[in-house]
Amino acid sequence: MTACTRSTVLSLYTRVFRIARTWQAQSGVKADTDSERKYIQQEARTLFRQNQQLTDPEAIKSCIEECEARLEIGLHYRNPYPRATYLPPLGLATQKGRKLRVQQRLRKQAKPIYLQSHDET
Repeated sequence: MTACTRSTVLSLYTRVFRIARTWQAQSGVKADTDSERKYIQQEARTLFRQNQQLTDPEAIKSCIEECEARLEIGLHYRNPYPRATYLPPLGLATQKGRKLRVQQRLRKQAKPIYLQSHDET
């Protein structure tokens, strides 16, 4: 990891925790605010630790872009949880054959950048 990349990642990490520290739930309920703050902190710790050993510059760049996108979406909508993708799971394909593989490939390509770290549901 280059020095520039390292400083970018560290600044994103501190930015996420600053946002978590000042986060207010849209409902205004203290319990909601506390649970959302804990979610932000836990999600950041988990994802940053999970990607700590990355050495490929393209993978690191992808993770940085995902983090920035999730921050902007969360701040814009005042919702820390990832937004859903509105594609039905295997809704257009039969359960076998080439159509299934094509549908799986299309779903993978259609996955937004801010959900790259989440598993398929």
